[in-house]
This record gives sequence, structure tokens and C-alpha cells, in this order.
Amino acid sequence: MSATETELKLALPPRDAAALAARLMRVPALARATPVREHLVSLYHDTPAQDLLRQRVALRLRREGPEGAGARWLQTLKTAGDTTSALSQRGEWEMPVAGPALELHRLEGTPWPAMDPDGVLAAALQPCFTTDFVRTRWRVRVRGGAVVEVALDVGAVTATVDGAAHATPLCELELELLQGPPEALLALARRIARHVPVLPLAASKAARGYALLHPPASPAVEAQPPALKRGMTVAQVAERVLQEPFHQFCANLFALQQGSDAPEVVHQARVGWRRLRSLARLFAPACAARPAPAAAALAPLLQSLGHLRDLDVARTQTLPALAAHYAQGGARQAAAWAAAQAALDAAADQARAQTRAALHRPAVGAALLAWQDWLHGWALAAQGECGVDACASDALAGAPARHWVRKRVQRLVRRLGAALKTAGDDEGLHHARILAKRLRYGSTSLAPLLPRRMGRHRGAAEQWQERLGAQRDWAQAAALVAGCGGDAAVVAFLRGAALGRGWDPLRDAARR
Repeated sequence: MSATETELKLALPPRDAAALAARLMRVPALARATPVREHLVSLYHDTPAQDLLRQRVALRLRREGPEGAGARWLQTLKTAGDTTSALSQRGEWEMPVAGPALELHRLEGTPWPAMDPDGVLAAALQPCFTTDFVRTRWRVRVRGGAVVEVALDVGAVTATVDGAAHATPLCELELELLQGPPEALLALARRIARHVPVLPLAASKAARGYALLHPPASPAVEAQPPALKRGMTVAQVAERVLQEPFHQFCANLFALQQGSDAPEVVHQARVGWRRLRSLARLFAPACAARPAPAAAALAPLLQSLGHLRDLDVARTQTLPALAAHYAQGGARQAAAWAAAQAALDAAADQARAQTRAALHRPAVGAALLAWQDWLHGWALAAQGECGVDACASDALAGAPARHWVRKRVQRLVRRLGAALKTAGDDEGLHHARILAKRLRYGSTSLAPLLPRRMGRHRGAAEQWQERLGAQRDWAQAAALVAGCGGDAAVVAFLRGAALGRGWDPLRDAARR
């Protein structure tokens, strides 16, 4: 029975599971270890009201080996970690049981007795979803004496909803720390990422099972700024505030990798990345000794995401909003507009395929793990482990956060005001739009630490971002239709519409 599990979870492309297993066999760090393969089936239990989910607890029965008398059964209770990081520490208590039935009396010494002192939860427990996968695992001893178990899990998560079975594919790597510091997991993961494409994944198998039972309204993961307390240090605030947009970015990349065609997934992936970059710049003075990773390795992915987002906006928002106006000119105009719409749809399909192909490049996974490593450094700084992380020795990292972040946001307010006063051309407007986004992201994520009066600056930044963005979107639609060989009259109409939405930035800035 173990009390703590430290692991790093990485998603792999689900379509090439066999090829990925073969490539993993050739990774130098794994090639020296003898792999062990086993078939695992797990039944997760909860009450009809899903009381365990609300308490962020998972309870499962797992069968190791083929069904029958020789099978080995394990009962496991897990508690969730404090963050949405792919690198997590969770409570885990595992024990053998006689067969495919819960033995809750074996959970003495775990959080279960405090959760269910009167046995009400125990009486209501029932199976709610299943995981069925083949695990290939390697036991690896890495530099410094750390020991890591690397497990490739390929299979599916299945749940029955209203009598119908729903499933999602499972293809992931789990690196579990058996001995040594958590940094050993990241070091080994980066060595693996040189050979196979990976994505840091925060969602557990249990979380994916619950998502089948209660599918979200949208597959896109939106910003969810973490709770902050006024007594936190700069490092403690930074660790929470930076981890959240990184999770948003990776979670939406995962949805795209898994096959989602929803335009909002692409949009929220870009929002997550921009929030991460903006907030990393905001906290940069507190971590001068260890700057954020370079974005060069992610450039192909980010460019592909940007192009795809431009196409999605043009084909799902800009053109539909203007279709009726242009079609008033007659059947020929309506046909030309429909042809432009079809061309953008086809271009978006191609761009989406290119974006997924970018996710299959090992360099992308390696770059994301570099960011995960950097974020782990903030976690160490937040814990005050000065001897491990360079940032922890910086005086700013241990300083009270409230006054410091207020000054940083006020600086953005002044810079945006100056940019709006001097924005006389497209380049100036673009610069102002970037500053408006940075102010919006920073003031929203840090709102609990800022005075209420700063809310008006956040609102103004949102308005400027939306207005400047709308003008750009209409102009971009004209350029995209032209690039797809659209009718010249359609392109001219879109350009005219974009010009008609212009305004005098000097006049608006003076009013404010």
C-alpha cells in the first residue's frame, strides 16, 4: 500500500499505437530494459449522485491478467492533486482483494473512513465506467539513481449512458517515480520525446471516464483562473497562474489531436498559449535567472494554429454575417459567395490536417516538456526549495505578491494608454491590440490581488481587443478569399466592409 504517487502523464497519437510501441522499444533509455506486457481491466465505482467525483476521489477494482481463476485483483483509492499539471502528486492506496468485489474494510488507514463514517456512500456504490487496455511497462534506472516505471497504455475507456455504450480511445504514457526526485521524470520524458510525439496530459483515466458520463457542452477547455490568496508570495502566485494557461493550451491540443473539428478548440488553444506567454512576460522580472523557454520549436504548430483560426473565423463568422447582403445582387452574386465559402471550408480542412501533422512532430512534445520543466521550477520556488531552483534564490520570488503584481498591471495600463494615443497606422493598432490582450489576461488572472477600480481597465482592454480584432478579422477574410482564388468582386466587397468598420483611434482615446 502506497500513500503518494508521483507521475507524469503524456498523451500519444491514438491512430499509430502499434508503430509508437515499436519506436518506444528503440528509445535508448528503454532499450536496455526488458518490457513486460499485461492486460488490465478496471471498474471505477461511484454513487449515482457521484459523491466521489465531487470529492475528487477515484475508487476502482483492477483485474490483472486474463479473466478466470488465475486473475489478480487490486482495489485502489486515489485522491486528486492540487494542480492541473501533467506532473502530479496524488494520494494512492492499493491493495490486493479476493475477486471482482469491493472490500471497503481494507481501506482503514486511508481517507475513506473520514469520507464515509456512517457507511452511506458504501451502500450506494456501483460500477460507473471501465478502462480496458494493454500495458507495456519498462523499469528504468536513470542518472543519479532514480528509478522510473514507464508504462504505455493502449486501449479504451467505456461508459454506458442511457443504455448505449460510449468509448474514447486510450493511448498514453505514464512515467511513475519509484525512487528519486520528480525532476527525474521530466528528464526521462524529454529523452523519450526525442523519438515519439507526446503531449503533457493532466486528465486522468478517471476524469476521461466521467467525461463520457457527462459530456461537456463543448470539447474546448476555456480559461479558469485559479484561486489566489492575498498572503501569497510572487512565486506561489506565478506557479498557479502560469500552470493554468499551459493546461488550457495542452488540453485543447489534445482535443484537436483526438479528432475534434470544433473551431472553438483551436481558438482556446491559441488563447491558452497567448495567456501563457503574456503572463510569463509579466512574471519575468521575478525569474531573471531562468527565463521562459524559447518558442522557436513550437513555431510551425503556432503558425498552423493561427492560419487555421483565421480561416475558421472567416468561414464561420465573417462570411455568414455578410452573405445575405451580398446575395441581394442576384443569383450570380449568391453563387460567387457560395464558392468563396466552399473554398474557405476546404482550406480549413487542409489547415486542420496540417495542424494535426505538426502535433505529430517529436520537437513539439519536447518543447512542451521544456515548458513543463520550467513550470516545475516555479513550483519548487513556491515551496521555498532554494537549493534546487535558480528562481527560488531571487528576492522577488519570495516577496509578497499583492503589491508587486499591482505595479506590474499598472505598468501595462500606462503602456496601453500611450499606444492608443500614438496608434495612427495598422502597425500601431496591432501593437495596441497586443497590449490590450496582455492587460486583459493579466488583470483577469490576478483579479483577486488587484483593487476593484482596476476592473474598469480590464473592461476597457476587452473592448479595445474586441474592436481592434473585429477590424482585423474583416480585412483578413478578404485576404483569405483572395488567396483561395475567390471572385474578385467578393474580395472587393469584403475589403469595403472592412474599411467601413474603421474608426479614429485618436478620437476614441481622447474620449477615454
